[in-house]
Formats: sequence, C-alpha cells, structure tokens
Amino acid sequence: MSFLVRENPAKHRFEILVDDALAAFTAYIPRGEVLVFTHTEVEQRFRDMGVGSALIRGTLDQIRERGVRVVPQCPFMAAFIDRHPEYADLVLAVA
Repeated sequence: MSFLVRENPAKHRFEILVDDALAAFTAYIPRGEVLVFTHTEVEQRFRDMGVGSALIRGTLDQIRERGVRVVPQCPFMAAFIDRHPEYADLVLAVA
C-alpha cells in the first residue's frame, strides 16, 4: 500500500491517497501564518489501518517545512499531537 499526503488548497484541506484513492482528509481554516484545523475524516474502508495517523504526520511535516503554525481544534489532530510531542512546537498557544 502506498500513501501520498498532499495539500488541496482549493478545498482548504490536506488529503491522503492510498493507492491513488482518497482515503482521508483534514480540513483547515487559513489565518495568515496559522492553519486552524477543524475536522479530520477517514473513509470507512480505510479505518483502523493507520491512515489517519499517517495523514496527520504527513500534514504536520509539511507544515513544519513551510514554517507555519497550527491550532488543532480537531480532536483527532489534538490527540495525535499529545501522543507525539515532537510536533508540540507547531501548536500556536491560544490564550
């Protein structure tokens, strides 16, 4: 199985393709140099295969390369970052 994480700026989301099929996406609202992530959805047939985690990891790696920050309002992304503290520096603290 091959994974590809790519941004779809027209839809304001990052997507993961599994063998060229859309398997999941994580949606965001752009706020300048910050992306507010609001929702992650994994297609039913790709659940429990690690696709969601691969999507979030690939998304955060691309965000790190771009030098922007995230606000993880999406519970799935927030939980992933809690479990992977190496991404905590990407989170913009909201007071």
